[in-house]
Amino acid sequence: MKLSTRTIVAIGIGAAVFLVLNRFVSIPSGIPNTTINTAYAFLAFMAVIFGPIAGALIGLIGHVLTDATAYGSVWWSWVIVSVFVGAVIGLSWKRINIENGIFGKKEIITFNLYQIAANLVGWGLLAPVLDIIIYAEPSDKVFMQGLVAGLANLVTIAILGTAFLAIYARTRTKTGSLNIEK
Repeated sequence: MKLSTRTIVAIGIGAAVFLVLNRFVSIPSGIPNTTINTAYAFLAFMAVIFGPIAGALIGLIGHVLTDATAYGSVWWSWVIVSVFVGAVIGLSWKRINIENGIFGKKEIITFNLYQIAANLVGWGLLAPVLDIIIYAEPSDKVFMQGLVAGLANLVTIAILGTAFLAIYARTRTKTGSLNIEK
């Protein structure tokens, strides 16, 4: 596996933006230690552009930095889910191929199916189960947190992530759209 310089830079910038969005652009949900984050819409956006490895690493580095700076320690179960969500959404990059400037109904549906699956499995199952296994947290608490986080991320990604990708697609040149003048 060889990552391009462009992808490595994107991972660094992506992790930094993820940190800033997670720390400073989140809304309390009313559930302890659970917020509505714009960071996951950005993670999804970057994962579609740069692929599953970049998505996973942005989720990993960004979430570790967020926890370390906000709480002084890392909550590994949720970090693992951020990695999972970034990787799964990143798997859509070959199917969407946003660099060709096409992001129509088919691509929007594909993107949202991937992100819905990633969020439901990640936050609805993995996060709570890992919280129970790693931290011996009470199941009712962690399943509620996972449900709220998953639904919040799902909606945020559906709205903001889709908008980010649609705007980005408009900046790309569509394949075959340029003609040579004679």
